[in-house]
Amino acid sequence: MYVQRDMASRFLEVSEAYRITALVGPRQAGKTTMLRHLMSSLNASYVLFDDPDARSLFEEDVKKFRTQYMDGYDLTVLDEVHYCSDAGMKLKYLADTGSRMWITSSSETLLGKDILSYLVGRAAVLRLYPFNINEFLRARGQKEFTPAILERQVWEHMTYGGFPQVVLTGSTEMKKTVLANLHETMILRDVARTFSIDNISSLERLSRYLAVNDGGILSYSKAADALGISFRTLKKYLDALTKSYLVAPVPPFFTNRNKELSKQPKIYFMDTGIRNTVADTYPGEPDGTLFENYVFSELVKIGLEPRYWRTKSGAEVDFIVRHEGEIIPVEVKIRASPGKVERGLRSFMERYGVKTALVVSYRGEKGETRLNGSKVTYTDIPGLWEFFGGSPLR
Repeated sequence: MYVQRDMASRFLEVSEAYRITALVGPRQAGKTTMLRHLMSSLNASYVLFDDPDARSLFEEDVKKFRTQYMDGYDLTVLDEVHYCSDAGMKLKYLADTGSRMWITSSSETLLGKDILSYLVGRAAVLRLYPFNINEFLRARGQKEFTPAILERQVWEHMTYGGFPQVVLTGSTEMKKTVLANLHETMILRDVARTFSIDNISSLERLSRYLAVNDGGILSYSKAADALGISFRTLKKYLDALTKSYLVAPVPPFFTNRNKELSKQPKIYFMDTGIRNTVADTYPGEPDGTLFENYVFSELVKIGLEPRYWRTKSGAEVDFIVRHEGEIIPVEVKIRASPGKVERGLRSFMERYGVKTALVVSYRGEKGETRLNGSKVTYTDIPGLWEFFGGSPLR
């Protein structure tokens, strides 16, 4: 079953302007499915670099590779390019000799200097994540809603995540099985193989540590001590988990962006279903931490880059995003009612003179209130998408 992805039309539009269009994102997020659907009406070939014959031919003689797989086609899809050595140089050659390509990778290594530096001006990069709330509802065939139906659907999306195979799996127990297998594949195949990590048990313990401390500010020294690994190893493993789209660091917000690089980040999981699998908990009623992680993942899928804000006195706002030239604070609550503005949000709005703020709740009323001439909007997850110009629910 193919589920229409929100970014499909954007992908086709961008690909018209570049020789190479790269689609990156987590394994099993639907990259290959989307591209194979889009290429079905084109004169296109498909190559998966898990195939050792295709990979060795690409690595040893790119001209023969072009003859074997690309000649006679208007477009070639090269799947999981990051598994190939010297990919950047070879892709540059293929682009410069007239080939048009769509390429995929389930690792951010594709965007490193060893590959991307060769492709400046030749390649566009787009990211595809697991289903957002709109795609999730589309996959479930849900067209009409009551508040209770919407809450139930958001709960399922938050609890089991948005990976297509999980969403399209019927029973609860099978969802858990698929998630467990998916996590094992991501750890053993993508992370360990791509980043040459031999100590799988330490990598798994780190992922569990991050799941248990989800959304907390990460102290590298405390984490290293708790896991019995060196600071350097911790940084290496965390970088690998990040570049494989398992987790994402969120730096603090400063108006001077250079300061963001020197402060400790918060760590969130890119998919809350994977987070719950690693933590071995599937709550019947979400807590604030889980819902906060869920809102984070939806903000990323919208295309935003969240930051967090916290002062020495303890005032804090969950997320700060920049959108169309504005700084917008986003506060996350399980329950919220229009009119109540928490101390941290009020403090941030007064300090930075923001015009608009959002309070996103799992279960609460929608509405607006004013604070010193600024607007505070109270909304839900679909309303979050609508506010930032994402896909409407219907």
